[in-house]
Amino acid sequence: MFLQRSSRVLQRQWRVCQGLHRTAESQVRATLIRGFQTTKNLQVVKPVLLADIGEGIVECEIIQWFVEPNARVEEFSPLCEVQSDKASVEITSRFSGVVKKLYYEAGEMAKVGKPFVDIDIQGGASQEDLNTLTAPEPATKDVSEPLNKDSLSQPPRLQSLEGKTIEPSTQEEPKLQPPVKKGKCASLATPAVRHLSKEVNVDINDIQGTGRDGRVLKEDIYKFIEKRDSPSQPAQPTSPFSATPPSDTDKQTETTIPLTNTQHQMFKTMTRSLTIPHFLYADEIDFSQLYELRRRLNKVVAQSAKEGEISKLTYLPFIVKAVSMALYQYPVLNARVDIDTDTSRPALVHRSQHNVGVAMDTPSGLLVPVIKNVGAKSVITIGSELARLQSQAAAGRLSPQDLSGGTITVSNIGNIGGTYVSPVIVEKEVAILGIGRMRTIPAFDDQDKVVKKHVCNFSWSADHRVVDGATMARAADLVRKIVEEPDSMILHLR
Repeated sequence: MFLQRSSRVLQRQWRVCQGLHRTAESQVRATLIRGFQTTKNLQVVKPVLLADIGEGIVECEIIQWFVEPNARVEEFSPLCEVQSDKASVEITSRFSGVVKKLYYEAGEMAKVGKPFVDIDIQGGASQEDLNTLTAPEPATKDVSEPLNKDSLSQPPRLQSLEGKTIEPSTQEEPKLQPPVKKGKCASLATPAVRHLSKEVNVDINDIQGTGRDGRVLKEDIYKFIEKRDSPSQPAQPTSPFSATPPSDTDKQTETTIPLTNTQHQMFKTMTRSLTIPHFLYADEIDFSQLYELRRRLNKVVAQSAKEGEISKLTYLPFIVKAVSMALYQYPVLNARVDIDTDTSRPALVHRSQHNVGVAMDTPSGLLVPVIKNVGAKSVITIGSELARLQSQAAAGRLSPQDLSGGTITVSNIGNIGGTYVSPVIVEKEVAILGIGRMRTIPAFDDQDKVVKKHVCNFSWSADHRVVDGATMARAADLVRKIVEEPDSMILHLR
């Protein structure tokens, strides 16, 4: 009897011990699982995709990196600057984390929608954002190594194919000064400076920059060329086609020069413009009254201009405003042709805002930034916006928004030279105005007396599929009247 009770007590104690053991084991397993899930949420290394930065852009050039592997980045901090066909854009980070890998070197072409950087994403990131901005996990582990394993600020070392360091040449050479340590941004420069370095056939990494953080400026390139050419011979003008003067031979040689991004975009745009049947309409405009009005207004503008505001008006804001005023009476010139994909029937799409594109000559080539909603702007506001776009274009800092949405274009070729021009219509527009050089001529007034006049030629091109000659002539005549009698603009102020 005593032995039976003792055995039952031992059995109960054994079952209690087994239950406690199972409970502790399940708690430890749950703790480990929770810890693993937390780590997965806080640290996710994924390739970030290069987002679409404009209409129809499939690739862009990496101008400069602002980060390097193992660098810490915060949300909305800049990662790199890219150059599309015509605009440069800074790509920012959507997450905080640590950069693990860069897929491209500066100067290489990156594909839109493909990975361009790996970031160890840290912090709370929604799965939807991760799926949108990051690439799916690769199926295999055969992932290419980053192109720049070393620090971006570390200069490359010359090595032979066997991996040995190449010894310097034993020939007599001018004694070089010890290399100066460059800043971490030594290879960074604006697109205009990079374009200049390509034109003069100079590697920008060989130049010691004097800008902020060692950035290379235009003056640094000129000084580098002068210093490079001065020991042996006087500096000679360089050519983008050949570093040495052509030899006097009877054999014809050809050199293939790849198109720049801007030239490539111009090639595609003008090729599409060939499908538009153009017709030209030209007229001579008397600028005499506008010349006097502008002279008086510039005195007022110069006295009232504050810091950061324009202090002088050119003729172009008046012309752009005159074109916009004419578009209210002839809206067909502000329309675009649309062809239905199902029925192949064409239609005209009228647009309410007058977004006037202005062709500009920049260091990187022809650009056409757009002044938005000209109808709601005054002449001084148009002048300010025009000055901003010119400044941004010269620095290569135009955004995709500055270059899109145009409804009609004005090309002021006269500030370079030329009296007449046959402008080419841009796709999704039906008209364009080309402005020649203003000149002073003797003319007869109403009393048959010889007077001095300031005249300029306006050359219009229109899409003859939807715009007839009479409509274009009437619209051009209205623009002429507004420019020749600029006081009439006061009656149409908004």
